[in-house]
Amino acid sequence: MYPCRVLFICTGNSARSILAEATLNHLGQGRFEAFSAGSRPAGRVNPYAIEELKAAGIPTEGLSSKSWDHFTEEGAPPLDIVITVCDNAANETCPVLFGDFVKTHWGQPDPAAVHDAGAATEAFRRAHVLVLYRVTALVNLPVETMSRDELRQALDHIGTITDDEEEHE
Repeated sequence: MYPCRVLFICTGNSARSILAEATLNHLGQGRFEAFSAGSRPAGRVNPYAIEELKAAGIPTEGLSSKSWDHFTEEGAPPLDIVITVCDNAANETCPVLFGDFVKTHWGQPDPAAVHDAGAATEAFRRAHVLVLYRVTALVNLPVETMSRDELRQALDHIGTITDDEEEHE
């Protein structure tokens, strides 16, 4: 499992999954290869996501909003981990993808749902703080030596961390 290929999925593939893809590719260079997709892609990356990534010094080249169908087609990259990031608390429907990979859920509110410019910048900053915390926890896992069950349990635990907990650690 090297590099470990991770797909982040949400509904629109314009914000949370994009933040996660870019952050994991940046922090996990060499060990991880991250992708993102959506069940109903917005067709464009949210400009606040680009702004947040650039502010954090994370490259944004090549980021695009695309359908998760891309990862079910012949010739698609084989995946090791699929992480849904939709927000069950907001009654968002998480896409379901079937395959031979470890699946987990790291739900969080959608910052793209915030439409006030000042509040949107803050919503994306907070969303990225949580993504950064969770992705760093993933990068710190010894994925190369973990069993699938150990990896799933560790990933499930990472997904329970909230921004409230993160701020107090």
